Amino acid sequence: MLQGLSSVMALGLRCFRLTHLAICNSLAALARPVSDVTLKTVSGRQSDHRQYLAHSALPVRHFATKKAKAKGKGQSQTRVNINAALVGDIINLEEVNEELQSVVEALKDNFNRTLNIRTSPGSLDHITVVTADGKLALNQIGQISMKSPQLILVNMTNFPECTAAAIKAIRESGMNLNPEVEGTLIRVPIPKVTREHREMLVKLAKQSTNKAKDSLRKVRTNAMSKLKKSKDKTSEDTIRLIEKQISQMADDTVAEVERHLAVKTKELLG
Repeated sequence: MLQGLSSVMALGLRCFRLTHLAICNSLAALARPVSDVTLKTVSGRQSDHRQYLAHSALPVRHFATKKAKAKGKGQSQTRVNINAALVGDIINLEEVNEELQSVVEALKDNFNRTLNIRTSPGSLDHITVVTADGKLALNQIGQISMKSPQLILVNMTNFPECTAAAIKAIRESGMNLNPEVEGTLIRVPIPKVTREHREMLVKLAKQSTNKAKDSLRKVRTNAMSKLKKSKDKTSEDTIRLIEKQISQMADDTVAEVERHLAVKTKELLG
């Protein structure tokens, strides 16, 4: 009798422990995020009924979404700053920088000379005219003056044979000019400042900027080509650092020309 009672008590105690464990695990599962919980099937020895106990999941690798990756692209990358003197026997970084900056200066000069709301005599000075003696600036073969706020005159008396070429150069200058000729005198009416004219100038500014970017890419490509010639006598790590420096210089210069374009666009649109 006592032996049967002991068996019943032992079985009851065992059931109590299993029930207590299940309750505790269930409460713990409720306290954790769903992503941190998995379900495990447990089969009891004394019964065919199965219980589902919660337990901690294994660490899971979460992959970045497209949105997160796109956001990460905007973060600044590690920059390098190589002393040009230390790699002078491999490549002249100062010379590369000068070539990059010459592109910027050419763009700024183009903006100032040809992309102005008010056309002035000075804006025609450097229009290139193709002549029998080669390419010459318009102010070298013609006398440019302002007749009125709405009219510029180009006197071709000294080089009458270049009159037709000068007219063509003015018309194709991208300044929206439509010259008229009277003998050796070229009359250049100044277009009215309309919204369309402003937008046309902005379009020309973007075209000039794109050409400048093409020039910057050529400078970068030429520099990389020179660098490749030193790969046999220079360590790979050094080559990679110099390549990164050149790319960084080129990217910085592209950003600079884009800033000039933004300023010019704001100026033109008013």
